[in-house]
Amino acid sequence: MIRPDTLAAIRAGDVDLAFRRWERPRVLVGTRLRTRVGVLEVTSVDQVAPSRITAAEARRAGAQSVAQLKGMLAAKADRPVWRVGLRYAGADPREELRAAVPDAEEVAAIRRRLDRLDAASAIGPWTRTTLAIIDRFPTVRAPELAAELGRDTPSFKRDVRKLKELGLTESLDIGYRLSPRGAAVVDAESGSPRADRVAAPDGTPFPRIGAPAARALRAQGIWTLEQVRALREDELAALHGVGPVAVRFLRDALAERGWGFAPG
Repeated sequence: MIRPDTLAAIRAGDVDLAFRRWERPRVLVGTRLRTRVGVLEVTSVDQVAPSRITAAEARRAGAQSVAQLKGMLAAKADRPVWRVGLRYAGADPREELRAAVPDAEEVAAIRRRLDRLDAASAIGPWTRTTLAIIDRFPTVRAPELAAELGRDTPSFKRDVRKLKELGLTESLDIGYRLSPRGAAVVDAESGSPRADRVAAPDGTPFPRIGAPAARALRAQGIWTLEQVRALREDELAALHGVGPVAVRFLRDALAERGWGFAPG
């Protein structure tokens, strides 16, 4: 688990190390990790003695000092410390897949894949009902969707991740939404598009910024980066629930497009 502020720092190139206490390495050199900021690649994995961690390495891991880093490693002190090199490796490829609307042949292949997932499930067919409830209730929390289906939340979320791997759904800070690819598959199975489907907001979605910040922006009717750029940074930070990390994610997302907050 990597904290959102650390993820932002890795993406910016300010952090390129992590230290973990593991019995044995849980990642290998070349492992790619999909995160809310994109894909991270593991560049090195080495066991180190805590006494040999330098101040420079602590800063490269996002800590202010060796003492602070050692405090973060104080739990599970009986386990060895591993130094993990990390680099930002680009956007999550599932983003492009989600936007790719399939043709009839692709839809048929996806439907066969869904059939295989249903056949392999201990609870019976679940793929279509899960797609349907996400279609009906976008941006609703996973526990509420799971309860509606009479399922426990952890297994429901695991199954939604399988749909996400196929590019059919996207995770939001609060709940889920069908991707354009997922909507095309659902509509192909029903024979026609849903007339009452809630369309995704028109504009550029802002990055995942955490549920409190997302709720705060939604309460103001703000769903896109185009709307965010109309705000001054101090106006954004003044919203209850929008913390420094969320502001940083939004600032970086705006900068990627050559935008910025409204002038003060």
